[in-house]
Amino acid sequence: MELFDSIRLRTSVRSFDKSKVVSKEVLDYVLKCAQLAPSACNEQPWRILVIQTDNMLAKIQKSYDRDWIKTAPVVLAVTAIHSDAWHRSSYDNKDHSDVDASIMIEHICLAATDKGLGTCWVCNFDPKIASNVLPLLENEEVIALIPMGYPSDNSVFEKQKIRKELSEFVAYL
Repeated sequence: MELFDSIRLRTSVRSFDKSKVVSKEVLDYVLKCAQLAPSACNEQPWRILVIQTDNMLAKIQKSYDRDWIKTAPVVLAVTAIHSDAWHRSSYDNKDHSDVDASIMIEHICLAATDKGLGTCWVCNFDPKIASNVLPLLENEEVIALIPMGYPSDNSVFEKQKIRKELSEFVAYL
């Protein structure tokens, strides 16, 4: 698939075919694409916790109490390790771990789309529940949960996206 097509087709999928397993080969491809994401000063202040077992899926799903997430055969918990991040120390000490993790998340979503998988970027989860369920390191925070699997209906990739015109958000200076 061409890059533009992956970008055009990427959408938030909220219904997965749980009977279709995400193969290790496809999962490894997605994770390899995530590994290639850039980060500030190449610090790579992140981890991906791959949740696939029924026990762990049930636990993490409690942090986001929506029925549709229970259809995802895989949930990726993307974390930021604040102590490993580059900080803009000369000015305001801004921690760039959230930005770095976000870039990696979109690499995940585009790579998954490239392989026919659906994803959804979930930020509206209970961080206390997620933190208690996952084996987090010191200074590590869950940034997002990414349910992933094959959509129950592939027509989800065909839905029309409503986007602002370029002239509404691009300024040539």
